[in-house]
Amino acid sequence: MSDPAEAMARLDARVVECRACPRLVAWRELAGEEKRAAYAGEDYWSRPVPGFGPADARILVLGLAPAAHGSNRTGRMFTGDRSGDWLFASLHRTGFASQASSTRRGDGLVLRDLRMAAPVRCAPPANKPTPEERGTCAPWLDEELAILAPRLRVVVTLGAIGWAAALVALERAGWAVPRPRPRFGHGAEVSLTRADGRGIVLLGCFHPSPHNTFTGRLTEPMTDEVFGRARELAGIVGP
Repeated sequence: MSDPAEAMARLDARVVECRACPRLVAWRELAGEEKRAAYAGEDYWSRPVPGFGPADARILVLGLAPAAHGSNRTGRMFTGDRSGDWLFASLHRTGFASQASSTRRGDGLVLRDLRMAAPVRCAPPANKPTPEERGTCAPWLDEELAILAPRLRVVVTLGAIGWAAALVALERAGWAVPRPRPRFGHGAEVSLTRADGRGIVLLGCFHPSPHNTFTGRLTEPMTDEVFGRARELAGIVGP
């Protein structure tokens, strides 16, 4: 059987070369040309953003898609905007991240027992990929789940869109999803099982968008509680 780290590295290398969706290719590259003033001196990544974290992680964090001036700029999932700042600070407090901030690829940050990914790998206009674009991108997440599956125990979804995407992807990967489909909620938990007996828990978290964090809908203790629960469900002990 292929080494998970090698298999994931090969997958990531293929992801970043993808040009399958013309609209997304044009948008991600345009964002890198028409930069925000704050990032005028930076070279944008402007390619699909691969997952980030170890290939033998027991927890997967799933969002929706890179932000045009966040991950599309930095080349690292959930990095370069306020949502990512909030997320990585929580991951550091709960023992998953080696440092409290993620600024760019190669900044020394290491994730432990947790990997991050998105069902859509390119920044979409208005943060809204089309159904066709989602379908075209879906095989990347399928391959990622196949590599993670032997050790994966928990999928944390950021927001209702991530929750829905996770249910569809997990069902494709063989996990039985009940009908009607479970509804998203902050702290919601759903246990799923495959025919081979492997179980997984889907865990919901409000998206750490400025809209949610500035209004107090999502607080630091609420975020930390979700990731603390993920540690518990995954059987991770110690720091």
